[in-house]
Amino acid sequence: MKELIQNHLRYDENEVKKFLKNPRNQEMLAKIPEIQDSTFVFEVIESRGCNSGHKVGDKLYFNFEGNLLTKLCPNKICIYALNPIPMIIRAASELMYAGVDPNEMKFKSVSCPDVGLKCDGWGQIVLKFSAIKKM
Repeated sequence: MKELIQNHLRYDENEVKKFLKNPRNQEMLAKIPEIQDSTFVFEVIESRGCNSGHKVGDKLYFNFEGNLLTKLCPNKICIYALNPIPMIIRAASELMYAGVDPNEMKFKSVSCPDVGLKCDGWGQIVLKFSAIKKM
């Protein structure tokens, strides 16, 4: 485990010791085998006037660590569509580490920050979160 952490996080010897000394890290590492097959999906459920062309049904995929899986995503992704996603991924990860299904989250739809034409913006998309087993 020590070598794995050292290689993955590029920690030196002292950093690895400090990391492994923290009981929270030990607990989280123990959960990885049961959650590592999870993929977080953000599906566009509403789209109107999106400058980047996102349309209903488009999906953005992230692994359980929060990394965007670019090969599964549209070729073009609006940076502003990504804006609300980290807070949902953080909440989903916390739930998973606590042994709770992140699909049980009550508030799992988010919007890009553009307010749309009706409020003097250009467009707006709404994305809905779900967690699935790795694709």
